[in-house]
Amino acid sequence: MSSANIRVASVFLRYASPLASLRQVPVLGEVLRFTSRKLLNKDVRLWEQIQYGPAAGLWIRINPRTGQEAFLGKCEPLVQRALADYLRPGMTFYDLGANIGFFSLLAARLVGPQGRVISMEPDPEIAARLRENLAQNQFGWADVEQKAAWSSTASVTFSRCDASASPDRGLGRVTTAQSPTGASLTVEAISLDDFCSSHPQPDCIKCDVEGAEVEVFRGARNLLHRRHPVIICEMHSQANLAHLCRQFVDLHYDCSTLDHNHVLAVPI
Repeated sequence: MSSANIRVASVFLRYASPLASLRQVPVLGEVLRFTSRKLLNKDVRLWEQIQYGPAAGLWIRINPRTGQEAFLGKCEPLVQRALADYLRPGMTFYDLGANIGFFSLLAARLVGPQGRVISMEPDPEIAARLRENLAQNQFGWADVEQKAAWSSTASVTFSRCDASASPDRGLGRVTTAQSPTGASLTVEAISLDDFCSSHPQPDCIKCDVEGAEVEVFRGARNLLHRRHPVIICEMHSQANLAHLCRQFVDLHYDCSTLDHNHVLAVPI
């Protein structure tokens, strides 16, 4: 990418949020969308330092069209606060469905070199970007597992999100059927109980697996019974919320709502 394109992308990233309301204005909004598509290729990515919040100063490579929240440090602020409240130097953190790694980066800062971060991301393209972000920040104590957390250890079908809808492919999910568009692939899946038999057990888990959260914790009952890690879980349906809160309470957790779709489960 030329230096001129980099400058245009950088300006767009910094001023996209103030201009967001104008995108709703008839005609003007369409002009702005057309202009951004012409000026910025969907594959453009910039190295930027996160501006605010507990992750401020960390480097992340982001798409200027979709990376404003990461750039400004506004990704799920209550989840960030929970990590800052519960993670301490020397702890082990699991990031399930890590995507490009905003929360893995924050956790690596919080646990420090004496700690450990294990990030699971099944999409090979996104797992490579996650490794790149961790390496840029020299977080040698953070490891990426290109796997899907699941109820059992097996091969599963993973439906990739269309990059035109989500350049960071943040909506990919394990599915039971092949995609008719060919956007699915076979990935390795592992239960947390099996994974923990040969890896450090977590003190804290963040789970965002696009609806597979019940399956993930079905494969972690031994871990939750023995270790009782703090859990921050995004819930993708009311049925999943009810099921998992019952499971967590049965395993002696106290459950509370972080925001409209995240639950914090803390051992009693």
